[in-house]
Amino acid sequence: MAHPTGKYADFEGLREQAVALRRAGYSLRQIREELKIYNNDILNHLVKGEPPPAWTRRPNAKDDLRAKARELRLQGWTYDQIQLELGCSRSSVSLWVRDLPKPEPRYTPEEQRQLMNEGLARRRAADEEGRRRTRSAAHRETRELTDRELFAAGVALYWAEGAKSKPYDRRERAVFVNSDPGVIQTYLAWLDLLGIDRERMGFRVLIHESADIDAAHAFWAEIVDIDPSAFARPTLKKHNPKTIRKNTGENYHGCLTVTVARSADLYNRIEGWWSGIVAHAQRRLR
Repeated sequence: MAHPTGKYADFEGLREQAVALRRAGYSLRQIREELKIYNNDILNHLVKGEPPPAWTRRPNAKDDLRAKARELRLQGWTYDQIQLELGCSRSSVSLWVRDLPKPEPRYTPEEQRQLMNEGLARRRAADEEGRRRTRSAAHRETRELTDRELFAAGVALYWAEGAKSKPYDRRERAVFVNSDPGVIQTYLAWLDLLGIDRERMGFRVLIHESADIDAAHAFWAEIVDIDPSAFARPTLKKHNPKTIRKNTGENYHGCLTVTVARSADLYNRIEGWWSGIVAHAQRRLR
């Protein structure tokens, strides 16, 4: 960069002076004034490779975080712990402390697994408590349901879970099947609201052939408040040896089928009620 003539001709001499001043703690502005070098390109080349003195550095908002991260690392903290403590990114932590020695593990692998399991257990318990509060609040919102609301719920419930006639196969029978005791009880309450006598209802258990059928009858008899002898012969599902059953154990009771005798009129009313609910929903969507 030395100019063939003029004051920049002795570039190497100027560089020696500039480097000496730089190492003495001079800023670029001070070197400019000292050497009378007003060309910025020339000035930068004169001090190329020499770091600026610390006092000329602009303060960095993360300097305090960096210092704290290094302090924590020297105390044996992990990257994840430092990240959580300081609220910064893991990449920043790595950049700040990667030159420091890796701390010795604070726990054995067995202790780490135990701590992890305890943490997971606390997290699951907290999550379950949150779900419990949500369910409790929602439950309180439905404490004062009217018969009109039960009526609409029953129509929707039947249309979702009950047997339906096809245009090519008009059976017109009210048949309802479900494995959820609450759903069955809600359906029975709806039939009671409609004035359907229990004498018109038939009950049959639909269950896997290898299950405890007597226990299932006892379970459903308590749910619907009838004598176990009142059940019709159960419908058994054959076992497929190629599949692995998940519906096993003492909590498996199969499904309960509730059939209403002489229910053609009831079924057609259900169709009409449902079409009315759909028409109302369609009007809301317009």
